Amino acid sequence: MKWSDSYNLELNSDPILTNDDLKPTSPSQRCFTVFDMATLWVAMVVGVPAYYLAGSLVDLGMAWWQGILTVVAANIILLVPLILTAQPGTHYGISFPVLARSSFGIHGAHIPTLIRAFIGCGWYGIESWIAGSAVFLLLPESIKKSSFSESLPWLGTSPLEFACFLVFWMVQVVTVWRGIDGIRSLEKFSAPILIILTSSLFIWSYLKAGGLSHMLSLSSTLSVSEFWSLFFPSLTANISFWAPLALNISDFSRYAKTQNDQIIGQAVLPIVMGAFTFVGLAVTSSTQVIFGKVISNPIELLGEIGGFMTMVLAIFGISLATITTNVPANVVAPANALVNLSPTWFTFRRGALITALMGIAFQPWRLLESSEKFVNTWLVGYSALMGPISGIILSDYYFIQKLNLSVRDLYSRSPYGVYYYSRGFHLAAVVALVIGILPVVPGFLKKVGIVTSVPDTFVVIYNNAWFISFFSAGFLYWILARLRRKPDYSATQDPMLPPLPKKNSDFVVLSF
Repeated sequence: MKWSDSYNLELNSDPILTNDDLKPTSPSQRCFTVFDMATLWVAMVVGVPAYYLAGSLVDLGMAWWQGILTVVAANIILLVPLILTAQPGTHYGISFPVLARSSFGIHGAHIPTLIRAFIGCGWYGIESWIAGSAVFLLLPESIKKSSFSESLPWLGTSPLEFACFLVFWMVQVVTVWRGIDGIRSLEKFSAPILIILTSSLFIWSYLKAGGLSHMLSLSSTLSVSEFWSLFFPSLTANISFWAPLALNISDFSRYAKTQNDQIIGQAVLPIVMGAFTFVGLAVTSSTQVIFGKVISNPIELLGEIGGFMTMVLAIFGISLATITTNVPANVVAPANALVNLSPTWFTFRRGALITALMGIAFQPWRLLESSEKFVNTWLVGYSALMGPISGIILSDYYFIQKLNLSVRDLYSRSPYGVYYYSRGFHLAAVVALVIGILPVVPGFLKKVGIVTSVPDTFVVIYNNAWFISFFSAGFLYWILARLRRKPDYSATQDPMLPPLPKKNSDFVVLSF
């Protein structure tokens, strides 16, 4: 059946679990086409962190073609859980925090959503710091050489660089204040501009290096064994790069018009990521020819290029690329997680502001000290958190629920609700999450220097953290959930139409 904007549905909803940001999307809100989904990914991919990740692979010793194959392979693998997780968002119009209630329970859903929020806050800080560094480059040399540019040991950076970071931090807060419609408009406007600016950088390096053969002349410095030792953590890092967004992709797919729109639109990810990686690796390789050294950080590269107009265009491009990546990828999920935590107090805007403040607390300048720390500590490290959550949610939706969710019970705290489980927590999901994470912990402790040595098995597990945690947690959850007696209920008959409310004093009736 079709809805009209004036058609009201009544849903047995608890106000502690529901507000305007958590309700299923109505037909009038479903405005994302194939083009919108595709431009969302184009705008998010074209950014400094993706460039920096590509350059880091060369910096760590890979040849340009090895880096591209690693990135493309990772994104093809990630595309599978990305599309599968987006399906219930489009099917039922629900966001990630609401979807997580099915597997983790009405209250247990706070665990995965807050973990996702934590990672998003860290990324928000990283992206903002990168853009702030670009602002710092534009300042006159007299200011950059002043006492304000001297690093403070307790802060870990200089007051001037920190001030530039705060300026861009504020610009993004203002941008996100417009909500999801503002994000959609920004992505559509920015995508073609970012493609043009990226192409310009590639053409510049092509001309300066004297052709493509010189740009890609940097060969691998790794032996066969060294390459494979680097390949698997690099593959994990590249999967982990978009794994947080793959986890909460339903926050966006809930606005898609049809399943075809979200599937076809998202299929551009490996293509765009591969193309942008090629540009990033080609430009990074060309710096060896042009400057006599490899420069993987694009901010540092812009400083070497010089020229006022070049700097202005570079600042504009980096700022635009950062906003179009940071806002949808790293603000939406934490904001929605906080809304889910307390719908009666948090709104999307308040959640976004808290996310921005947490981004400062992460001290992103320390996370970007080296390629090793960025790739093998930050990216691989948090993949051990994203993998098991994704595995549990997909195992629940496709193998336990069999694509049938009771929308009514997703918003109900009734003890008789399907997703109430044990006082709102599904112990099977919690146990599977913990067991999925534990094997990765020893390798992580060694990587950050807390322990000096661990058995080689744990190093291998850490280097493949996303894969191992994803499959182990998903499989264990499937076993534990199958052992639990399924309640007798009828799932939502129409994915867009919640069933009629039952008479129950535990419920507060809301209308959409």
